[in-house]
Amino acid sequence: MPRSQNKVASHRRRKRILAQAKGSWGARGNVLTVAKHHVDKGMQFAYRDRKAKKRTFRQLWIARINAAARGNGTTYSRLITGLKKKEVDINRKILAEIAVSNPQAFAEVVKFALA
Repeated sequence: MPRSQNKVASHRRRKRILAQAKGSWGARGNVLTVAKHHVDKGMQFAYRDRKAKKRTFRQLWIARINAAARGNGTTYSRLITGLKKKEVDINRKILAEIAVSNPQAFAEVVKFALA
């Protein structure tokens, strides 16, 4: 009886890995074993950085809110504390967007939070 090699499935698997590695530099894009390592590592980085992206954006929003708050004579922590005491439920993403796109409205928010 001839030996079964499952050529169709193994060929598809190799094609999928090489397609994922497409555009990579040198052997990473066309040698299967090297491409496999490159794709696996890339997937690890993608998984890790999906979580890191959330942290990074939160830091950006806080920095923008702090800069705008200091422009209005207060600090980030005082502003957030004031908003919590007034029970204003606005997230940092929207607050940062208001600070960047509409400084007059942000000034009103600061005035309300500190009043």
